[in-house]
Amino acid sequence: MMTEAARQKLQVNLALFALAMGGFAIGTTEFGTMGLLPYFSAGLGMSAPQAGHVISAYALGVVVGAPVLALAAAHLPRRDVLVGLMLVYAVGNGLTAFAPSPGWMLVFRFIAGLPHGAYFGVAVLVAASLVPENKRAQAMSRVLLGLTIATIFGVPLANFIGQTVGWRWAFGLVTLLPLITAALVQTLAPRQKQHGGDAPSPLGELAALGRLQVWLALGMGAIGFGGMFAVYTYLASTLLLVTHAAPEVVPMMLALLGTGFTIGNLLSAWLADRALMPTVAGVLIWSIACMCVYPFMIHSPWSMGVIVLLIGGIGGLGTPLQARLMQVAEGAQTLAAALNHSAFNIANALGPWLAGLAITAGFGWGSAGWVGAALAAGGLMLWGIAVLDDKRRV
Repeated sequence: MMTEAARQKLQVNLALFALAMGGFAIGTTEFGTMGLLPYFSAGLGMSAPQAGHVISAYALGVVVGAPVLALAAAHLPRRDVLVGLMLVYAVGNGLTAFAPSPGWMLVFRFIAGLPHGAYFGVAVLVAASLVPENKRAQAMSRVLLGLTIATIFGVPLANFIGQTVGWRWAFGLVTLLPLITAALVQTLAPRQKQHGGDAPSPLGELAALGRLQVWLALGMGAIGFGGMFAVYTYLASTLLLVTHAAPEVVPMMLALLGTGFTIGNLLSAWLADRALMPTVAGVLIWSIACMCVYPFMIHSPWSMGVIVLLIGGIGGLGTPLQARLMQVAEGAQTLAAALNHSAFNIANALGPWLAGLAITAGFGWGSAGWVGAALAAGGLMLWGIAVLDDKRRV
């Protein structure tokens, strides 16, 4: 006979699994598109830097959609919001599979990006509400764990489908995943109001944007995480054109990167529940070091495997920054949680754009690493300003 405590623990774990499935769907889509870049660029007659704009279009959709949809749905039950967002996500990815031209590809990726940040913003709040306060970062990391596991399994699978059957079929896969998520969330997640019985107005939530610490936390993600996307976006092309790896090596490298993501996410969440800001600084310093080494490691599959695994650890930045934003945003929890994903997708737009400029200018595929190191250093500077501002307020 199951005890009440065991039953409640099972319910929490099942709810977290359903929420994480959304992370898996989004991670397979977001990172899978980067791995498919050589294939859809060839299919639509685009250069690799031009195809990087497709990544940026999705990211800009996240930037726009996260705050707008989070605020618009602030008074609705969280479970209903999550289900609706996943259905919109399925539509955006389904349209992508039928994109007839580069222009329509950009439009459909922008549409697909709209629900991304709002989903994560609401999902991490649901996750945090299910556990004691001293375990909130780890609960939020369970949602993001779905995203990192996607980089191990979902992304390589999408890449394999793109290679063997075609990139349009790969987007068919990522249309199915959010539909599965919607069914799981409807069945397993609790039906909560966004803020209980005392929901602040949209203007009250927007008041959080007047706080310096909110902008500094957003800046750490928007700038500091850009380097990871600078490398990831052009990783498949670098492997094929510089490392001269066989096409079948690309999915394995993507899985290796995903393994680093998962390890980094779990470790940083554990550390963040104990020392939040030092964890943020540690990940940014790790990013600078990895990015500086990257240009020297791209000529051999073996050295590339090592640096790809290490770069994956940078994925651990997400959970600590999510916790920091919820800490400094006070009563604007929904907007803060959603804006974190806007910030990370500004990074997703900024990193590929700057790396594409460097590659187009003739600095070589490895220059993505130097771009990444500069962006991570910028994030670390903002961290320093945040720490000094905290001390000034004491």
